[in-house]
Amino acid sequence: MNAADLKAIDVHVHIEHTGNANSADAAAEKYFGASGAPRERNALADYYRSRNMACVVFTVDERLTGRPMVPNDEIIQFAQDNADIAIPFASIDPNRGPEAIREAKRLVKAGARGLKLHPPLQQFFPNDPIAYPLYEVFAEAKLPVLFHTGHSGIGTGMPGGGGIRQKYGNPMHVDDVAVDFPDLKIILAHPSFPWQDEAISVCLHKPTVYIDLSGWSPKYFSATLIQYANSLLKNKVLFGSDYPLLTPDRWMADFEKIAIKDEVRPLIMKENAVKLFGIL
Repeated sequence: MNAADLKAIDVHVHIEHTGNANSADAAAEKYFGASGAPRERNALADYYRSRNMACVVFTVDERLTGRPMVPNDEIIQFAQDNADIAIPFASIDPNRGPEAIREAKRLVKAGARGLKLHPPLQQFFPNDPIAYPLYEVFAEAKLPVLFHTGHSGIGTGMPGGGGIRQKYGNPMHVDDVAVDFPDLKIILAHPSFPWQDEAISVCLHKPTVYIDLSGWSPKYFSATLIQYANSLLKNKVLFGSDYPLLTPDRWMADFEKIAIKDEVRPLIMKENAVKLFGIL
């Protein structure tokens, strides 16, 4: 991967099964709208390559929604086959206990470049000690951890929200993780509605915490988020789409219309991620 050749780095891309959708998939499509994004892996790679973009790719290890998980090994293999544009993150449910730790160590050796966690789907608070041995593996390997924060588009509109408890997405719980693992790079995924101010505070206060802007069209970004992205957090905010639910094409079209300073746009789109991931 050559950073100079890239237009942007999308830090939030899901690789998903291409089979029949279940009720959670249908609810997500109703919430986000039909993106038309290809989900087949070769087509996904072509999509990003044709736009001179790199992408962080992952699955989600969860059992709450019934959505099938793409194996982590397939994520890593996809990235190895498309090393010019793909960066693989593993996803491991902390509730799996000692098995999760063994799997984490194996996947780091196999080529995982970070960890993706979704507390509302995996049903844990980020500061629960059950997850700490998992953080230790990635902290020791000097690899980042990306946490879903805020509202969950998955489950929105379903009876009982599909059983998804949004309390697990409060970014303030990640503040404890940043204290207890001061060298661990952490990404707060998504504008953290309804806890946007909390996310900004954590990111501002803890030098190792970043925010990705995935999962929301930029036209819905709060004025406070835009203010801090333009100023005190301009080196800590990252472009992310939430592909395939939200495509880079749609995200960037809306991003052009919001009041981000010209000198800040390249930082968000690529340069901050280049530094975070150590891409040359």
